[in-house]
Formats: sequence, structure tokens, C-alpha cells
Amino acid sequence: MTDYGLDMAINHAPLGFCYGEDVTGPMPEIRYLDQIRSSLRDPHCHGPGEVYAIAMDVARIQDREELQKRMLLFGVVTYAAGQLGEEPIRSQGHIHRISQHSGWSPPELYEIWQGKAIIYMQERVDNDPGRCFAVVAAPGDKVLVPPGWGHATISADPLVPLTFAAWCDREYGFEYEKVRAHKGLAWYPLMQDGQVIWLHNKHYAPGRLQVIRAREYAEFGITAAPIYSQFITDPERLQFISRPDKVAKQWQNFQP
Repeated sequence: MTDYGLDMAINHAPLGFCYGEDVTGPMPEIRYLDQIRSSLRDPHCHGPGEVYAIAMDVARIQDREELQKRMLLFGVVTYAAGQLGEEPIRSQGHIHRISQHSGWSPPELYEIWQGKAIIYMQERVDNDPGRCFAVVAAPGDKVLVPPGWGHATISADPLVPLTFAAWCDREYGFEYEKVRAHKGLAWYPLMQDGQVIWLHNKHYAPGRLQVIRAREYAEFGITAAPIYSQFITDPERLQFISRPDKVAKQWQNFQP
């Protein structure tokens, strides 16, 4: 997929992004291995020092006022190649802080740009994590994480750096405390012979992990077009990200 919906390019050396003439965004924040060790199965593992780069609030100049009005934010993340010891390159795992303007822990809509992804998610970050899913996604696929769920994004191919974008709430905030208290999320991804396998985290109650493919979200009005393009075409379509209360019934018994 080369049409990202806005004019930008991905860099891998160094990790980051180049913005086109009509696109603005911040200098990417780098997440270093030493910052995420507490969420890994092996906190003493070896791996790339710079694990991933994240740029929040990327947008076309002409869209900024509308995005602020709708409390929407577009972020882009790119990972390093390689592994973190036995684990694939991945994010730390977190839940979203409750937004003051909505009173909800916001959902997040992902779109894979490069590489192969697994979006892991669990209903709760308590001793009983509830339902647990690993959603396998390829370039162009979308994955929706519902409000309040713990989640992490995993690179399923150590040879091809993962890059993805996401729509989230403008008052976004990541909470790591519960995840770190449980030494990570309920399932650890491990690389074995080039494939991701799963190991249960003993700090949670026993449960079942469902590995599924990314699907379409027609019930939310999401199409196959790039998710930024969908905002340009119809800004109201993404309003459920910052106002999840508007579609409260659709979150009940949500299936990723």
C-alpha cells in the first residue's frame, strides 16, 4: 500500500517520517529498549536500542481546525527490524486514559502501512483479563480496539519493519501501571522459526487466546479506503473515536 491518504514517507535509518508540503507533524518520539524492558517477558534481553518511533498529531494543514473541533488525532508509528530477545518487536502494552471531554477510555482505529502486524487485545488489565484476541493484519488492513481494552502492537515479521497509523482521541493518554504490575499483558508473543507463538503470562488467571484475521467494520461505516482519506471524505464518519458514547450499544459484546 502506497496511498496513505496524506503525503508522507517512512524512514528506517534513522527511524522517523518525512512530511509532504501540505502535511505537518512533530519530530517523532523514540522509544528505547531500556524504556520498555518492564513490559517484556525477559527484561534483560538484547535487541535494537531504538525500538520504535511515534509521531502523534500528523495532519494536512487544511484539516487541523476540523480535527481540533472533533477532538480527533492521527498518529503514525514505525518499528525497527529484528527481535527483542525471543520476542518480536512490539509496543509496551497499555490502556487508554479516560478522556475528560467524553468520560470514556477511547477506542483506537489502526491501519497497517508496511510489514505484518498482530494487534493483541484483552478486555481488562485485571487478574482475569476476559476475552483475549490476537488480530493478524497485513498492509491496508484495519483493526479496531474498543474502549478500555488493554492492547499492544506486534511486528510479526522480524525482517520487514512494521509501520502503522491510527485514529485516536485528541486527549489521548497511555496508562502502563496495571500492565507493568502484571509483568505485561496476559499473553507473551515469542518468535520461533520465523513464526509468532504465544505463552500465557502466569500473573493472570488461565484463559484462552483467539487468533483471528483482521475484518471489515461496516457497522462503524469504515471502508477499505485509507483511514485518513475517509476523514477527508466524511469527517463525521470517525467521530465515534472521540465520542464512543455515540455508539455505546455497538461496544457491547464487541468482536474485534
